[in-house]
Order: sequence, then C-alpha cells, then structure tokens
Amino acid sequence: MPSLIISGAARAALQSLDHDDITFLQNLPKAELHAHLHGSIPLSTLQRIATNYSPSPDIGAGVAATIARLQSNVVLTEISEFFQLFPAIYALIATPAALAEATRDVLHAFLTEQPPPSGFAHHPAPDCSYLELRSTPRKTTHMSREQYLLTVLSEIRAFPGRAALIVSVDRRMSEEDVEECVDLAIKLHQQGEPVVGLDLCGNPLEGNVDTFEKHFDRAREAGLGLTVHIAETKLNGHSIESFILLSWHPDRLGHATYLEEPQRDIFFLGDIPGTQVPQIPPPNGQVPDPIPHHHRTFYALWRKHVLLLSRRYQEAGFHIDSQDDDTGERAPREVVREIQALRDLAGKQYKPCVEICLTSNLLSKTVPRLEEHHIRHYLANNHPVVICTDDILPFRTTLLAEYALLLAKPPHGLGLSRDEVRKIAEMGMNARFMNRKQT
Repeated sequence: MPSLIISGAARAALQSLDHDDITFLQNLPKAELHAHLHGSIPLSTLQRIATNYSPSPDIGAGVAATIARLQSNVVLTEISEFFQLFPAIYALIATPAALAEATRDVLHAFLTEQPPPSGFAHHPAPDCSYLELRSTPRKTTHMSREQYLLTVLSEIRAFPGRAALIVSVDRRMSEEDVEECVDLAIKLHQQGEPVVGLDLCGNPLEGNVDTFEKHFDRAREAGLGLTVHIAETKLNGHSIESFILLSWHPDRLGHATYLEEPQRDIFFLGDIPGTQVPQIPPPNGQVPDPIPHHHRTFYALWRKHVLLLSRRYQEAGFHIDSQDDDTGERAPREVVREIQALRDLAGKQYKPCVEICLTSNLLSKTVPRLEEHHIRHYLANNHPVVICTDDILPFRTTLLAEYALLLAKPPHGLGLSRDEVRKIAEMGMNARFMNRKQT
C-alpha cells in the first residue's frame, strides 16, 4: 500500500483542523483534475521498483547514482532532492511492467482508503472521489507511445467512472510527435477507452504554441476536453502567448498564476465586478464611449496580435480589416466587437475552470504567500476553480491537505467557510471532462 507524506504549509493547515473539520473535508465529493503521473508516484513505490531495477549501461552516472540512493531507502527532506529524482523516475518507469505498477499505486493513493500520514489520527478515506490523471506518452526502448497509453489505461479501467486519462503533449515536442500523441488520444477515445482530454505542458519558456493549435482543434472536434498550462512564470504571464492560448478557448487552465488583468478582462468579461460590457452595436451604430480602461490595455498589443485575430475571426465568419490599425481606435473597437460576437455565438460567457495547486505554487515560489494567492481573485468573481495537487511526490501533499489550506483559519489557511469550501468542491466535480457529451 502506498504511503503518503505531508509536510510544510499543507501539514500545518491539516494539523490545525479539528476532527469534525477533517471529517467534513473527507466526506466532500472531490475531483482531482491536475495530477501528473510521474510526479504522483509514492516514494515507497519508487524505492520498491528501484530495488528490482537492473541498470542499463546508457542511463548515465547521475541517474545511476540516484537510483542507488532509492535502493538504499534514502530519506529525502528537501524539495530540490525530490525534483532531482525525475531523470531516475523516467529510467525506472521505462518498461510496461514498471509503468503499470507505478500507475496502479498512484490510482490507489488517490482513490482507495489510505491510512493517515505519520502524525495524524483521522480515519482512513479515499483522497478524492474522481481522478483525471495526466501523462505524456513516452516512447522507450521497451514500449511505443501507444503501448505506454494502453498500459496506463489498463490500470485506469480498474476504477470505472472514477478515473480517466488526459494525454499531455510537451511544448518541446516536434510537431510530428505532437501529431502522433493527438492521433493516439483521439483513436483511443473513439474506441471507448477512458481518454477524456488533451493537455499542453512542459517548460513554459520553450516551444511555439502556434504549432499546437490545429492539433488541439482536432482533439476538441473529436470530443476531448482541452486544458493548457498557462502563465506559469512572470516571463510569459503578460506575453502575447497567453492571448493565443486563451483564444483557443480551452475548457480548463492549468495554474494561470501570472495571468494578468488584460487577459482576464478581455476573455473573462463576466468576472469584472461592476463592468458595463459594451454591447454589439447595430450595423451602423457606434461603440459606446469612453472605451473601458481594461480594453485599452489590450489595444496596446493590437499591432502584434492583429494578424492572428484576423485569421481566427475570418475563419469564424467575421471580418477585421487590418488596414484600420492606423486609424487609432476603429480597429481595436472592432476587436472588442468580434470577441463579444464570438462569445454570443457560443451562447454563454467564457469561464474556463482554473486548476489551482496551492502547495505547488508556494513551494515553487510563484506565489510568495498563501494570502496573496490568485485564487482570491477567482473566488471574488465567482469564477470556477478546482483544487489540485499537481505532483504529490515533490510537493509532499494530498488533496485532503490542499482542502485544509482552504478551510484552516489564518495564518494556516484562507479561512473559508464550509459552505465556500463545499462550493469549490462542487466546481471541481462540475469541471470533469468525463461530464462532457461524447461525440
């Protein structure tokens, strides 16, 4: 049975709760929608697999040394030590048998009753009600990408209706590899396998997201849900890339830590308290003045973005004349009109669920303090969020502990009420890709 580890802020939050509060959190139906397979393998599982591992001569001295440390049941205490495990994890989980064993233990860690971690006395309970596990299919000398996915799915099928797979594609992949992964996701989904979505992941400072758009379009048309890691660093939070990714209209957003006011205000107009969103004018009407400040910020990016917008909106049957760019305000007003028109066509405001990983953000130092976390903005604006763990191995947390960070009183948590926490849990259950109508 996999052993769970909780430390840091998550541990302090859970320790601050009384028995009734913990029981309340355990009984909530909760969905884990942002959990990476390789980052969620319990340390005890890795140590067991390492014990039976025969090193390959081409794995390198550093990986071999890390595996040797795992074989000696080393005690890890620093987050950097856990992240140093990943090259070794990829080497250890390179065969179908090891991959199946690791996947099995991850699923059990989330979906079956687990004894409380050391130092806790609450009753055993599953960590969540539903799990969408995500993973990039890795081609190794022992298995193809398709065999990789089939191996993971063979374990997921042991939890019908409670677990599903999101296929991740890495930003650093060649377009040929991305096409293969998306083809496999669509094929398996159409064959009735529990493949429910497509994810864009990887180093946020690498890759050109433009190359992925057509493949994500194909996935959506095939009935898969879309989620993208977006605005994970300060360097790409305000960039044109965030506009591009949001223009895909993904169903969910991973982290969105540095998503700034211009992106939120243009794409999530319904989130702005008290904002009077300009209505689409009649054929010869005028856009109301003054133009809101939150649109003006977007106008500054017009010159860089106009070609991309023009292409996308022309494909949707609308027209933007890029020659209007030099007229000052006419072209930007046209953009506002087109965005609103496309939203009207969709029949609803665009409110993608934001996958929030509290401990991950704190330990990665993308958020300095819990009280400054961007979840506050989304909760204040009634924007859907889902609480997730990201990688339980390096971040040493559980979904129960992440929910404790919501309920615990400051300074240990956000101090939300039970009703507020219950509503967040409901948002997560409603955001499951398994909820989507199958095509």
